[in-house]
Amino acid sequence: MNAFSISTTRFNATPGIRDVREQVFVREQSVPNELEWDGEDQNAVHIIATARNGQVIGTGRLLPDGHIGRMAVLRDWRQQGVGSALLQALLQEAVSAGLSRVFLHAQTSAVDFYARHGFTRRGEEFMDAGIPHYYMERDLGT
Repeated sequence: MNAFSISTTRFNATPGIRDVREQVFVREQSVPNELEWDGEDQNAVHIIATARNGQVIGTGRLLPDGHIGRMAVLRDWRQQGVGSALLQALLQEAVSAGLSRVFLHAQTSAVDFYARHGFTRRGEEFMDAGIPHYYMERDLGT
């Protein structure tokens, strides 16, 4: 049994989402608040990973156009399958929504992670919030 569980939620129903993203993106990666809080959260399906004690330890979102983003896992929970579980749940949500493909902007350091999950890198490296990224996409075969 995993030490965490995965669920779907609305952004405004789960304050822990904000806590995780503040820790990972704003504090660790120095992403400016105005870039992190882009106004799209109300339009997204959010997936969260929760530890047995109820703490939100990871999150990701899916926008209606198939854009997966804001994937974040607290430092102490990395390399334990949380990110993979979040991504799999986001892919399932995309299939349920009838999407034929999904895409994301992967930090360069995470390209291999997404490639292991069937994503293909497209184009040249670009900067977003001062962090190098690649555009990646995956066909869902629907």
